[in-house]
Amino acid sequence: EVFRPYQIVCKKSTGSSGINAEYGISSKMELLKLRTGREGRVVSALRMLKQYLFRYQGYISAALVLGGVDVNGPALYTVYPHGSTDKLPYVTMGSGSLAAMSVFEDGFKMGMNEEEAKNLVFHAIRAGIVNDLGSGSNVDITVIRKGNVEVFRPYQIVCKKSTGSSGINAEYG
Repeated sequence: EVFRPYQIVCKKSTGSSGINAEYGISSKMELLKLRTGREGRVVSALRMLKQYLFRYQGYISAALVLGGVDVNGPALYTVYPHGSTDKLPYVTMGSGSLAAMSVFEDGFKMGMNEEEAKNLVFHAIRAGIVNDLGSGSNVDITVIRKGNVEVFRPYQIVCKKSTGSSGINAEYG
């Protein structure tokens, strides 16, 4: 994967809305880099996402978490479908976000090392999965450092998918 100083690390969208938003912003950021001769900043990607989503007034159903490292240091943003944003030390989006946020609020502390942060993120995503039927079964973690992005997919499988037969024999109809 090509390194970008920003990464959309969480997409909660219907259809391909989130993917289209990511590809569109990636190409605009690449054009910005070619025009200026410098890597774009995370806030530049954020601004482009905000303007794109605001233009459609929430009809592009893409709720995103944008993170990155640039000359200003690390940054983490939530981007809502209608274009509003938050910048916080930890963020959650999606249907399991309330359970995940409670884990972050309980366990977050400034100055955590990478392993502590990955463990906290794992427990937060796990809480979101376990407390929400629509949240999937795998925990994927993306670590963004200055100069590279590392994706752990799957970091851990929380729930095994059923293989089909439950052993119950019932007649159709």
